[in-house]
Amino acid sequence: MVPIHSNRLETTGVKVLLVTLKYKHTMSDAALGFFRSSMHSDTSLFAAVKDYLAVEKGWFSPYLFASGRRPVIPRSMKPDVIFCHGPFLSGDYRVGQTLLTESASVMAFCETPPPEVIENALGPADSSHLSLKNLSIPSISKVFDRSRTPSPEPTLTPLPPPPTPRRMVILVVGLKPHRKLWSLSARPSESVINYILLNGCPAIVIPVTVGAPLVAWDALTLEQLWEIELPSSDGRRSASGKFEGVVDVIFEYVDLCVDWDRVKVPVTESHGAEGDCLSPSSLSLEEAPKVTLDAAESKKFLKDAITLLVAAAIRSKTSKDARNELDADRSGIAMWRTP
Repeated sequence: MVPIHSNRLETTGVKVLLVTLKYKHTMSDAALGFFRSSMHSDTSLFAAVKDYLAVEKGWFSPYLFASGRRPVIPRSMKPDVIFCHGPFLSGDYRVGQTLLTESASVMAFCETPPPEVIENALGPADSSHLSLKNLSIPSISKVFDRSRTPSPEPTLTPLPPPPTPRRMVILVVGLKPHRKLWSLSARPSESVINYILLNGCPAIVIPVTVGAPLVAWDALTLEQLWEIELPSSDGRRSASGKFEGVVDVIFEYVDLCVDWDRVKVPVTESHGAEGDCLSPSSLSLEEAPKVTLDAAESKKFLKDAITLLVAAAIRSKTSKDARNELDADRSGIAMWRTP
């Protein structure tokens, strides 16, 4: 495992992506769900007293609102992770795939689907124009062939095709409005948002089950993560234990979404005294070779990857570029379901 104080997790630059997401539905409430970890001493999702000033848990809300999905988050709730199941937009897949492609480093725990499978799942980039290729004009030459319409041949109802296996990308991302105003990001039938990626924060790709959410985000903002103390380099726990707590909470939620039968751990060749062997790689590209391990080992390596992601997010506090470009109250750890 790469140490959490490694230079590979240091943010030295940022990448700003202006992405337009188009949709055709009218404004409706987003189908949100709320997750609170069982590791809290108080596992209740509802707080005894409403904190009207605590709005950090909705830092990702502009993404949904700009695409015609109204996020309704009760102030009485104190979730660790908020997830959304709809309304479904194929543009969400395209946004997640774009952020994955543009990430500086990727830790992939599953095989990458063929390009044609990804393109079919993403759909056409812009379907607003009429395609003459698919335009069909009904012919009236067959209207008078028969005196009456023949009875259809009895056939069995075809079974629906099996659902396509999906993946999920987990990364640190910042949101900024188009032209400095969120009202300008919510255009008619499209959202225009600036997405900010940090080159020191790797993206994690995992295989997910059919019921995995469309998008999800950790309720802690990057501003709150920057206040957490990192453990020392000798491997001991942090003094406050908050760092390990954040990792445990995110892993507990991700564990509910992962399709463990499809998990494959990326490996690299290492040269030791016993000769060449394969060892798990903590920072590898999607093209790295992967092996299937048992469930316990797979969970350990995935938790290690989440540890690196959280550590990289906390260490971005020292990056001048990140502080200048990011709005820390609109940044954090988010998840997109992808093909």
